[in-house]
Amino acid sequence: MKTRSIKWKTPMTVFCIFLVFIFVLFLQYLYLSLSPNVYGINMKEFASNRNTYSSTLHAKRGTIYDSKGDVLATDVSSYTVIAYLDESRTGSSTTLYHVKDKEGTAKALAPLLNMDVDVLLELLNKEAYQVELGPGGRGITEILKKQIEDLNLPGIDFIESYKRYYPNGDFASYIIGYAKKNEVEVVVDDVTKTEVVIQGELGIEVKYDEILKGINGYVSYQQDRYGYKIPDTPEENVPAVDGSDIYLTLDANIQRILEAEVNKVVDKYEPEWVTVNVMDAKTGDILGSVSEPSFDPNKLNLTNYENPLTSFVYEPGSVMKIFTYMCAMEKGTYVGNQTYQSGSIDIEGTKIYDWNKVGWGEITYDHGFEMSSNVGTVNIMQNFLTKDDLKQCLTNYGFGSTTGIELPRELSGSLVFNYPVEVAAASYGQGITITPIQQLQALSIVANDGYMVKPNIVSKIVSNGKTTYEREIKKSDRIVSHNTVEQIKQLMYNAVNDVEGGAIGTAYMIEGLDVIGKTGTAEIYDEKNGGYLTGWLDKLYSFSGMFPKDDPEIIIFASIKRPNNGSNIGLKTMTRSIMESIAKYKGLISSKENIDGSKKIEVSSYVNLNTEEVVKELKNKGLNVISLGEGDKIIDQYPKNTILVTNDKIFLLTNDNDIKMPSLIGYSRIESISLLNLLDVDYEIEGYGFVTEQSIKTGEKITDKIKLILKQNE
Repeated sequence: MKTRSIKWKTPMTVFCIFLVFIFVLFLQYLYLSLSPNVYGINMKEFASNRNTYSSTLHAKRGTIYDSKGDVLATDVSSYTVIAYLDESRTGSSTTLYHVKDKEGTAKALAPLLNMDVDVLLELLNKEAYQVELGPGGRGITEILKKQIEDLNLPGIDFIESYKRYYPNGDFASYIIGYAKKNEVEVVVDDVTKTEVVIQGELGIEVKYDEILKGINGYVSYQQDRYGYKIPDTPEENVPAVDGSDIYLTLDANIQRILEAEVNKVVDKYEPEWVTVNVMDAKTGDILGSVSEPSFDPNKLNLTNYENPLTSFVYEPGSVMKIFTYMCAMEKGTYVGNQTYQSGSIDIEGTKIYDWNKVGWGEITYDHGFEMSSNVGTVNIMQNFLTKDDLKQCLTNYGFGSTTGIELPRELSGSLVFNYPVEVAAASYGQGITITPIQQLQALSIVANDGYMVKPNIVSKIVSNGKTTYEREIKKSDRIVSHNTVEQIKQLMYNAVNDVEGGAIGTAYMIEGLDVIGKTGTAEIYDEKNGGYLTGWLDKLYSFSGMFPKDDPEIIIFASIKRPNNGSNIGLKTMTRSIMESIAKYKGLISSKENIDGSKKIEVSSYVNLNTEEVVKELKNKGLNVISLGEGDKIIDQYPKNTILVTNDKIFLLTNDNDIKMPSLIGYSRIESISLLNLLDVDYEIEGYGFVTEQSIKTGEKITDKIKLILKQNE
């Protein structure tokens, strides 16, 4: 009996061990089946990454165009140079697939990437499978990529990506804004991943970021352990929807006029800032907008992140007298031939002076407008208007609220004035704040016989070939009467054309063009200590104007802050030149050039046409034709689909693979940028004015960044 008992204990022990083993397996099965995380690993994510291939199909960001259809912002391919360092990449192959001659590779790449040989060698000697050759090798162009490929360097390769590119560089940059690459988290198949996307951060780029960026798609399918799609398994393919294209109201020719003149003023008078804005009086379309200091959105060399057109508020000064006078006229109390004593006036113990401190004796209110008399507008408040009248009028004219223009971060300004001295100051534009876009909108009342026109910067939006938005001209109800408009237009005409003698706006008079307007000089508020700055440079000068008088087509508002000579001569010279150039371009004025045969020349697209025939045709029309290369076909041009006048430059890029450096001596900044962008070469520009030096000599092959030195003609 004892022997039998021992024999039965052995199977029982084995059975118990087996039972425990089965129980442990069962617990493990429950753990694997029910727990979302196994040993710290998310099993759903692990399975998805191992068995499911997912790839984002990136949407193309929409293009931004000017009113003529020329590209202002677009996506372009860019490349990052990489070097394979691990010998395993070559393996037993007789062809090298990794960098073996590191010193020779570094010496060959250094001049192209604008990097030191030692820095490249340090990268090439790293213990890594591959390295990026940055910073010089990041974001390179197609042309530079081709130059590197032609070196046939073993182990050198490229990673393609996209970047936002602005072909005109520093051109309406605060309007266009910029977009740049940022890392964001996206969810694909319930898996969170980090992706690099292009996002708008300023101007139109940020205002319309949602419709510009489009909608990414994706492709997803099951793959085997070798990375191949498993046959007969479902594939999910959601195509990307490209972003919408946006057409702006900007006229590139007017923008070029503005930029050239502003650069001259900046170079000579070194102001704290300058801004010039031009609007179509009838439609509200912004035709040109320039601010300095500015920036190149390709380089992001910003010193200020706000658009002066919409996001700067400041005390405007005497340009506001237009609206004080207009308010009194509309109320019906204004008597223009009534007189007052100019020079100074006492408001509750505070002396307010005319700008010359002594005035012009006893003069009429009409004459006071021509002389920009502060005392005149204060007397208007004493005799013709109340505080509430003025506040209501300025509100009706759009001040104190945003215009709704299609730009981000628009400010509303302030119309706070309560005490008698504050009311007096407000009548001549001190103590209240406005934006340039509000000034343009308010001036449209004068240009449109009493109706205010809403400003626009977006002309249309096109999505997948279909126009989804087209700007409409939005006019207010009548704000002031026809009689009021005619009265204020006459005073603005007198202020520029010196009808009574001594008017201070005569520098803006242009023979053959009935310019009407009003000058302004404002003190600058001391934000740190309160009160106003008293230095001889501490002035803000401005001009509000339009032309021609009887039926205005163009409205202009220009201002300059703290020029180095303490006077408004730079503003006068710049604004007069701008108005004259725009008038000629629009055919609103005759000139010696017109009399000698200068005329508008319509320029279309000549791409894919014979070079010789096009050059002959354009020269016969009187244009200054610059052919880039000796190819027989034209592959690009600047400008296109626009209007030029006699002797204007037109650049034609030909299908020549060996284009030599042209002479840019004497070219303006915008002309130089236009040509260099056509050539798709990297460049650096120093100074303002016209080209006096270029780093690559005329006729030499372009192998490096081009540096231009610009100086203003004396």
